[in-house]
Amino acid sequence: MNSSWGGAANETPSSDRVAGISPSPAAFSGPLRTIEPWNFKVLATFMFFVTFLSLSENFLVLLVTYRYKQLRQPLNYIILNLSVADFLASLVGGTLSFLTNLYGYFFLGAWACVLEGFAVTFFGIVALWSLAVLAFERYFVICRPLGNIRLQGKHAALGIVFIWVFSFIWTFPPIIGWSSYTLSPIGTTCEPNWYSGELKDHSYIIALFTTCFIMPLLLIFVSYGKLMTRLRKVANTQGRLGVARKPEKQVTRMVIVMIVAFLFCWSPYSVFSIMVTICPTIEFDPRIAAIPAFFAKTATVYNPIIYVFMNGQFRKCLLQMFSLSEPEINPAAEHAMQAGNNNEREMSTIATRMTSYCNTATKPEEGNKRDTFAQLPIPENEAYPV
Repeated sequence: MNSSWGGAANETPSSDRVAGISPSPAAFSGPLRTIEPWNFKVLATFMFFVTFLSLSENFLVLLVTYRYKQLRQPLNYIILNLSVADFLASLVGGTLSFLTNLYGYFFLGAWACVLEGFAVTFFGIVALWSLAVLAFERYFVICRPLGNIRLQGKHAALGIVFIWVFSFIWTFPPIIGWSSYTLSPIGTTCEPNWYSGELKDHSYIIALFTTCFIMPLLLIFVSYGKLMTRLRKVANTQGRLGVARKPEKQVTRMVIVMIVAFLFCWSPYSVFSIMVTICPTIEFDPRIAAIPAFFAKTATVYNPIIYVFMNGQFRKCLLQMFSLSEPEINPAAEHAMQAGNNNEREMSTIATRMTSYCNTATKPEEGNKRDTFAQLPIPENEAYPV
């Protein structure tokens, strides 16, 4: 790992390659001389499959949710927001990355580099914060920290507005001078300027890392941690432990899957970025330096599988859509949905059981047995994502 950060077909000054500041036009004129062309073909093939899978999966999420009303409920808004962000990230970043790797260099020029760097970072952080807000909403719905105040459409909408505004606030500054978007070491993608030794770049990267990785990660851990603690209390107070423990184990398994997937996709890129920020003169082979970024792009493929396709109701609607048959909807429940009685239906089966197990005064409503794919229903023979 002794290659320098950059260098295009035409050599640029060593200081520019290390700092990664405003690449000269030569950086956009041809592939790196130190990398064999087949490496770029491999990356192009990889990005083709990742982009194709991501666009297909997230489009199906949006299409099925649009078609079936029972999926369009407040707890599902954040899932749709996640799919929109992943779809746009793949449409812009995935497509451009495929094309530039096909050519072997960022042939579109400096303006497109800034556009791609901003778009990929922006949509990526929207998706990342969507996972965090989703965890908090599930804690809010299941644990009811505010008593009878329950998640409604306006609350879910405010959460989505927060995600997009907050993400924009932290991804727009490089465009106006607080750090910058620059070519990656391999020269086919653009990203925040991790490689500069200047104070303004260091301060931005540290701020971005704190607000867009550490904070959402902490929110995920705290929300799911409190949720699991509550579930254990319910299991311990339930006389028939054999019944109570099974849902707890199912939920625990799904929480672990989601946290591990989050860390699996984003930790390598985050750790690499901070390491380069702390020590900008460190040298890696550009192919090694590219691995964490391309690895993070696969999150757009994992997210729909973990958060959507593993849900029984969503799978049922998806299969019925392809078979051109209508889903079996309880007429009374459908009437309640159209009448706007969403509060009780938004509470998951676990929330209802928890209320019953803790001997509270409230009882589950008879018409509240329908689940949504963002909820926590735990039937006797099937596990759903939390």
